[in-house]
Amino acid sequence: MKKSISQRLTNWIVAAVFLVLVAGFSLFDQPTAKAQALTAPNTTQLAPSPVTSVADNVRHLLATNECVGCNLTGALLKDTNLQNANLANANLQNADLERANLQGTNLQGANLQGADLGKASILNANLENANLFDADLEKANLTGANIVGANFLGADLEKAIAPVGLTAY
Repeated sequence: MKKSISQRLTNWIVAAVFLVLVAGFSLFDQPTAKAQALTAPNTTQLAPSPVTSVADNVRHLLATNECVGCNLTGALLKDTNLQNANLANANLQNADLERANLQGTNLQGANLQGADLGKASILNANLENANLFDADLEKANLTGANIVGANFLGADLEKAIAPVGLTAY
């Protein structure tokens, strides 16, 4: 005897609800969840890591000519002399470095995304693996800079003096 469409639909719905309930309850009985619940809480207190502001990092950079891995997001360093500074792995995203002296500066692995480096002197700087995505390098001098692995995608290189090997993006 044939079942009506409504009976078949009801059977499908009941079966689907049953499967959802079985799957849902099986998630509550996971061994990893029990192990985590039975593990003693970590009672050792870690010292809070010092949070350094961008302004503090700029002061440190200007005093020591070094700021490795530090946060300089949006820093105002226009016309600043940072010759031979060590800014390896620093975050200089959207920083204003217009007309800055970055000769011989170590910017290896630095994030310069969206930074203004217009008319900056970047001679013999180390830009290895640096991120210069969408950076403004208009009229910048990059003579002798190490650009191995650097990302210049979207960078404005209009009238820039580019190092050997840098092709227009």
